[in-house]
Amino acid sequence: MAAHMSWSRLPRSVMETLFSFLDINELRNCSLVCRNWYKFLTDENNDVWRLHCVRKLAEEALKCDVLSDVPTYKAKLRSFYHAWNPTDCSRNIYIKSNAFTLHRNPVAQSTDGARGKIGFRTGRHCWEVWWEGPLGTVAVIGIATKAAPLQNQGYVALLGSDSQSWGWNLVDNHLLHNGDSQGNYPLLNNAPKYQVRLNFSSIFNIKLKYHIVFSPL
Repeated sequence: MAAHMSWSRLPRSVMETLFSFLDINELRNCSLVCRNWYKFLTDENNDVWRLHCVRKLAEEALKCDVLSDVPTYKAKLRSFYHAWNPTDCSRNIYIKSNAFTLHRNPVAQSTDGARGKIGFRTGRHCWEVWWEGPLGTVAVIGIATKAAPLQNQGYVALLGSDSQSWGWNLVDNHLLHNGDSQGNYPLLNNAPKYQVRLNFSSIFNIKLKYHIVFSPL
C-alpha cells in the first residue's frame, strides 16, 4: 500500500511546479493553508517568484535601473504591480514597456498626469519617484482618488486643485489641496527643491482610495 502523503508535506520541487501555475491571489490563499506552504512562499527568491517575474515583467523591466537594487524576485514583482498604469493616464502620457518609466509628449498648454495601478484606502505608504530632467512650469507629485482629473488645459497644479487630490509642487515646495496651498512641504529650513522619497501619509490620514499620481507641466 502506498504511503499517504500530506499536501502540507509535498516536496519542494513539486510545490514549485504547482505554484508556478497559480496567480498572485491564489498564491496568497495558498500561503494561509499551512505553515509549510507559508514558509515556502515567503522565500522571495524561489523559482515560483522567478517564473512569475519572467512571465509578467518584460526583459527591459528586469534589467532596468529601477529594479537593479531590488533584492528578490517577489519584491521585483511587487514593484511591478505598484508601477504606473498605462490605462489610467492622460492621452499625452505613455508608459515605457519597463512599466516604471513615464514620458509626457510635449503638448503645449496641457497639464497631464498618470496614476499607479493599485490604490489604498488606509495605512501609511511610501513611494520612491525619480524625476529626471527639468521640472518645467508646474511639477506636482501626489495622491488622488479615481475621480480626480488626469488632464487639464493650460499649465496648472492639477493635483491639489480639488478635494479629490493632494499635491506636492516641487517647484515651490507647497502642499496643495482643494485649490489652495496648505503651507510649505517638507517642513524644513532651507528645504531642497525636491526630494526622491515621498511619504504623504505622514501628513494626513488616507480615508478614500488614493493612487500615487505624477503630473508634469
